[in-house]
Amino acid sequence: MEKILCYSLFLFQIHFLLHSSSANNNNYNKNKVPAIIVFGDSSVDSGNNNFIPTIARSNFEPYGRDFPDGNPTGRFSNGKIAPDFISEAFGLMPTVPAYLDPSYSISDFANGVCFASAGTGFDNATSNVVDVIPLWKEVEYYKEYQRKLRTHLGEEKANEIFKEALYLVSIGTNDFLENYYTLPQRRCQFKEVQQYEDFLIGLAENFFKEIYHLGARKISLTGLPPMGCLPLERAINIMEFHGCVEEYNNVALEFNGKLGWLVSKLNKDLPGLQLVDANAYDILLQIVTQPSRFGFEVAQVGCCGTGRFEMSYLCDPKSPFTCSDANKYVFWDAFHPSEKTSQIVSNYLIEKYLAKFR
Repeated sequence: MEKILCYSLFLFQIHFLLHSSSANNNNYNKNKVPAIIVFGDSSVDSGNNNFIPTIARSNFEPYGRDFPDGNPTGRFSNGKIAPDFISEAFGLMPTVPAYLDPSYSISDFANGVCFASAGTGFDNATSNVVDVIPLWKEVEYYKEYQRKLRTHLGEEKANEIFKEALYLVSIGTNDFLENYYTLPQRRCQFKEVQQYEDFLIGLAENFFKEIYHLGARKISLTGLPPMGCLPLERAINIMEFHGCVEEYNNVALEFNGKLGWLVSKLNKDLPGLQLVDANAYDILLQIVTQPSRFGFEVAQVGCCGTGRFEMSYLCDPKSPFTCSDANKYVFWDAFHPSEKTSQIVSNYLIEKYLAKFR
């Protein structure tokens, strides 16, 4: 009788331990992010534009000179960009591969993939400016990716990845700086910039609803930076002694406020959605206005060339003006942050907005 009692107690302990282990594993899987999936523009493009006929490329020196092996991958940076740092912080790949890069296979994309295209926007007309991938096409590539991953991993495992992945979305700056304020079409259609903002918000809502219905649940939306402080905008702001263009910064703040409203609306309307308003405006403005506080020496111009107007092919690898140490510069070229800035911003976003997904 005593042996039977001990044996029953032993079985009960084993059952309890297995149950606890299973519960712990289920909680772990529930909270863990298995992949980073990226949509957006040049702020998060890891090289898709290398494989389409556009001038909006950066797969040549001096781009990528501080990337591992000094490789110009097509990232608009001297090194890594924000999704790379976020992926690494979540225990995934140290870099997020571009979907159109033929050197990667579907097995490489199981833990992270980038559909972003430099020069694109919420507005299809924005992508037409330099013939890049429109946002709707990024979604089509995502659908294709889903089909491939289901074939590779099986329906159940692939669907789990789509549901538990962290989706990074960074887009919108080009809609204003490359499109609305540069070309006449949208300004003729939308007399007030606020009307154009509302038009973009409608497009953004449709985009988020579409990827939600495709399985996305954990989404980080990064709004507009203080775009009036980009070196290119400061360079042409002669009347204000090359200070930040406050009109553009005010539009960014206004548009970000509308994005915040959209985030709240969608979180209420779509069951299970965790859409985060990961606004980077404030931290970027702090870096630009107080560069020494973050270890920078130069914030008004970029490292590449004169730093005032160069980006993409204008970043001549033979330019004698390109700086020797990009870590001293907030911006790499006239439009994009340096690797160091991207890392600081990524750390900020992870700590303030994304930590709950880890």
